[in-house]
Amino acid sequence: MAVKIKDVAAHAGVSVGTVSNVLNGRETVSPGAVERVRAAIEALGYIRNDAARQLRAGRSRSIALIVLDVGNPFFAAVARGAEARAADDGYVVLLGSSGADGDHERLYLDQFREQRVAGVLLTPADATGDVVERLAAAGIPVVLVDEQTAGDDVCAVSVDDVEGGHLAAAHLLASGRRRLAFVGGPLTTRQVADRLTGARRAVTEVDGAELEIIETDAMTVLAGRAAGERLRERADRPDAVFAANDLLAVGVLQALTMLGDIRVPDDIALVGYDDIDFAAATVVPLTSVRQPAELLGSTAVDLLLRQLDGDLDPGSRQVRFRPELVVRASSG
Repeated sequence: MAVKIKDVAAHAGVSVGTVSNVLNGRETVSPGAVERVRAAIEALGYIRNDAARQLRAGRSRSIALIVLDVGNPFFAAVARGAEARAADDGYVVLLGSSGADGDHERLYLDQFREQRVAGVLLTPADATGDVVERLAAAGIPVVLVDEQTAGDDVCAVSVDDVEGGHLAAAHLLASGRRRLAFVGGPLTTRQVADRLTGARRAVTEVDGAELEIIETDAMTVLAGRAAGERLRERADRPDAVFAANDLLAVGVLQALTMLGDIRVPDDIALVGYDDIDFAAATVVPLTSVRQPAELLGSTAVDLLLRQLDGDLDPGSRQVRFRPELVVRASSG
């Protein structure tokens, strides 16, 4: 049977109110009583029911974060930033990975709603869906992460992926490459589409440059390796590849270099996106477009907490960061 606060009070020889004061850190309790209460808690193995306490106080201390793929180091970094910022204000972050599946995302949202989370940080599986409206109808504050929104009524933090795509392709073109391939997908994913838009824009700015699209069904190392194997088998290979994220770029790099007959960057230059932690540690250090992943997470929590405190005007609901090109050996 679970130990209750009244059991602690009886064991310590104090009132329930005294135990509550000790648990909440109030300084109205004598040092002797504090010691007795702490000793009783230790002896009985009492575990505080924070969920019930938070409901009585009117606000949970939990924040939900649902990302597309927690296995992607980019989203792991977003979570680190969110956790650090949440901890500053005494909140914890509950993490879910939707796998870019709308049904899976809904299951997480239903569970987090039942747990009465203070709010939701969400990278939506379907940016065109009604998930934000459903959360708002349930009275749950939401901040979109790594996503954009047209109006000022929804909070969002994102990176200018069109600019990022332009940076990547323009860098390859500036090094003299003219036959570029874009590897990424699905193309219906907003981030992928924006990065492709930026790359196309850069190609139109250089005479004689061309861009082919190699769509993948996922943004993983295995998907990148499959795309790289198709490129390796071709006689008319491009002289540069821009991959829509670093995981894809790592897979492409593995496929191109595994037989030793294709050199990166001499034969094919390569640029990725995200600048994940091990981008600099690949067999050929990877040039990448850096996103401030941890800053995205911490800023999202900051926007959510300001919503909860009613301290957020419409003009500050959306924050967009600029990407940065980090040049390494893979692009020469």
